[in-house]
Amino acid sequence: MKKFLSFFAIIFSIMAFSQQQGKLRKVATVGFLNVENLWDTIRSADYIDGTKDIKNPAFHRSIPLDSVKFLEAEKYDGPWSDGALIGKKVVRYQGGSEEFTPKSAKNYNTKVYKTKLANEAKVISEMGAQYTKTAPAVVGLIEVENRQVIQDLINEPALKKYDYGIIHYNSYDYRGIDVALIYQKRRFTPTNSLKKELKVFGDEGKREYTRDILVVTGFLDNEKVAFFMNHWPSRRGGEAISLPKRNAAAALLKQQMDSVRAADPSTKLFAMGDFNDDPVSSSLKNYLKAQPSPKDLSDANPYLNLMYPLYKKGVASLAYQDAPNLFDQIIVSKNLIQDQVTKDYSVYKAEIFAPAYLVNKEGNYKGYPFRSWNGDQFTGGYSDHFPAFVVLQKEP
Repeated sequence: MKKFLSFFAIIFSIMAFSQQQGKLRKVATVGFLNVENLWDTIRSADYIDGTKDIKNPAFHRSIPLDSVKFLEAEKYDGPWSDGALIGKKVVRYQGGSEEFTPKSAKNYNTKVYKTKLANEAKVISEMGAQYTKTAPAVVGLIEVENRQVIQDLINEPALKKYDYGIIHYNSYDYRGIDVALIYQKRRFTPTNSLKKELKVFGDEGKREYTRDILVVTGFLDNEKVAFFMNHWPSRRGGEAISLPKRNAAAALLKQQMDSVRAADPSTKLFAMGDFNDDPVSSSLKNYLKAQPSPKDLSDANPYLNLMYPLYKKGVASLAYQDAPNLFDQIIVSKNLIQDQVTKDYSVYKAEIFAPAYLVNKEGNYKGYPFRSWNGDQFTGGYSDHFPAFVVLQKEP
């Protein structure tokens, strides 16, 4: 197997828009990480209680498998969608739940779970801290099983003092994993959140259940912002064959971003996540129309891919099939791009976060992200992706 690029151990940065020296600034970090299968140790199922409000976390929640027998539920063979399940009470069994239990080949026990939580909390607490001297104001999470694992995560000592809130909706993903957002309550005030179900289909026209796009609006340090968390369909079956699914995800994301922007053009937009495509892929270039450079921005094309310059330098966030890729990206609206510090937030720089402890130091995977799992063996590592973040700045 080829040795991965050694420069992964270096932290790269771009977009140092402000060249002003010695000027006091207010700063904030917005970022995300793929937590590589953050599951608890309990076999679970999803319980959908369609008699509750669709925004109520109890509308669709994870429950221990042995509690199913105590709940009212009907037999259901229809499509899995919030709209279709309004008024119904049904159980959906998770495809990946049994894999992460003490009785599985992984021997996924409480000790492993607690190590996993501590590892992810450490990474979150340090993202952007070299610039802001604190943990991120807003963090997206990818590959979480349910709300409880997020609660356990923010209760870790490395994060608890920051008083993070949670925004999470269960998806109908075939494995049972979701995206979510956590935020420092003193800095970000959410005003609305929703999930947009991505409906994609296989070769035979059968629905393939995948992650939703999470849309959150609110105020970051009193500025109106919107976050769009993504975990697009994988390249399972091959890049070309699976590309239409990611094109569909890009079209849905653009529709949501355009909608928020049309409602209030002053809102500052952040789309981020694991896109399972590079910045030059059709999904991001032709469907989302994420631009490579500030000079390419316009009212017709208002979204900038902050990771494009890194990609052109050869920076990657993971190795897929032994080749470097930059799937983990942050895309922002053009009102976040300024050539000087102003009273409103603008982008200072964006990075792939790869300190030495996140990098595998030996063997065939030297230079790769230090992932948590090697097959069924827990490595003590962190993730198979490097995190990404953007630092914002403004006058205090």
